[in-house]
Amino acid sequence: MKCRVRAVVRRGDTILLVRHNNPAGGSYDSWALPGGGIEDGENLTDALQREIIEETGVVPVIGDLLVVHQFKHSGMYEGPEFFFEVTNAEDYLQIDLSKTTHGQLEIAEIGFFDPSTLSTLRPEFLGDLTKVFVGQPQLLIEGKQA
Repeated sequence: MKCRVRAVVRRGDTILLVRHNNPAGGSYDSWALPGGGIEDGENLTDALQREIIEETGVVPVIGDLLVVHQFKHSGMYEGPEFFFEVTNAEDYLQIDLSKTTHGQLEIAEIGFFDPSTLSTLRPEFLGDLTKVFVGQPQLLIEGKQA
């Protein structure tokens, strides 16, 4: 079971989202927050910093833990994802994926978007930021009331 970390980079009513490349060709239709897997022996914030630098070339200023979320895929629960606030949004306005170690390989498109205008978000709760990422950290488990 793989655990993951995600960056929540907010700029006004928008958040930084990525659309990943599909290894089979083209790109996936869905949008997600930047981030990725935690390597063995790595702590959460070190993993987030590594993933964000690999994907964007920008060093994140990591803030609070906002949400812990667990996906349900094909009837099975996957490892949890830890969503952290990243507070240096202005640094992500001019990302050059060609200057990153993993960006061009992994990411088809990146930018700030109003999540309420996108129909294919992963996880889906990103569509309504007024219900998440405010107040105390939340535990969200798909298919269950937490």
